[in-house]
Amino acid sequence: MSDVVNPHDGTTIRYDAAGSGPEVILLHGSALSRVMWRGLGYVSGLSDYRTLRIDLRGHGRSGKPHEQEAYRMDRFVEDVLAVMDAESVDTATVMGYSLGGRLAFALAEAAPDRVSSLVSLGGSPRKQDGQYERVFFKGYLETLKAGDIDGFADKTGVDPATRAAFVANDPLALAALFEYTELNDVGVSDDALAHMDIPALLMAGTRDEPRFSEAREAASIMPNAEFVALEGRTHGQTLFPNDEILNAVLPFLDQVWRR
Repeated sequence: MSDVVNPHDGTTIRYDAAGSGPEVILLHGSALSRVMWRGLGYVSGLSDYRTLRIDLRGHGRSGKPHEQEAYRMDRFVEDVLAVMDAESVDTATVMGYSLGGRLAFALAEAAPDRVSSLVSLGGSPRKQDGQYERVFFKGYLETLKAGDIDGFADKTGVDPATRAAFVANDPLALAALFEYTELNDVGVSDDALAHMDIPALLMAGTRDEPRFSEAREAASIMPNAEFVALEGRTHGQTLFPNDEILNAVLPFLDQVWRR
C-alpha cells in the first residue's frame, strides 16, 4: 500500500498496485473501497495488466474530510492524477464502477492525454440529482448526518460483505459527498462526450435505470464507444458475477493496447 497527497487540499489518498503490464486504474463506487476489486475477482481477472486500485477520498483508508467542497469532482480528478504521477504512469485505462465510472468520464474530460481508454460499469456522466435516494433509501442522507452508519447499512438491505464495507465508512464524510454531488455536480456535457474520441466500453444493467439509458445514450454520442447491456442486473448487481464483465473487458483491453 502507498499514499499520495493531493497537492491542492492536502487530502491523503491510499492506493496499491499489483501485477505488470499496461496500467489499468480501478475506481470503486460510493460507500465501498479499493478492496472490492480483489474480493470480486477483478485483480486476478486482469492478471496480464498492472492494476492500480485507489481508495477514493472519503472512503477506505484515504482521507475523509467533512467539508462538502472537498468532494468537487476536480478534487477526485487531482487525486487520480497524483497517483499516476507517483507511479510514473503517463497514460492508463481508467475503469470505474458507479461513482468510479462518473470519475472516469470526468478524468477523460479534464486530462484526455492521461486516459488511453475508458471502461464504465454502472456509471453515468449525467447529473445525479435524486439518484442516491433511489440507490439507497428515502431518508438516507438524514441517517448519515445523524452519524448512524449501522442504520444506513441496515436500511440498504445489502449482502454481508457490502454491509461490512459500508460500516467501515465515516458517515459524515459520506453525507458531505452525497449532498455536494446532489446539489452541485452537473456531470459531463454532450459536447464534451462528443470530443472524447478514446476507445470506451460502457456497461450497465437493464434493471439499473436511469444509468442504463444514460450510459447507452452517452455511448451513442462518443465517437469510439461501445455499449453492452447486462441483462437483468440492478445497480448493486453490476459487478458480480464477474464473468460477463471480464468477457467484454478483456478483449476490449487487448484491442486497445495492441493498437
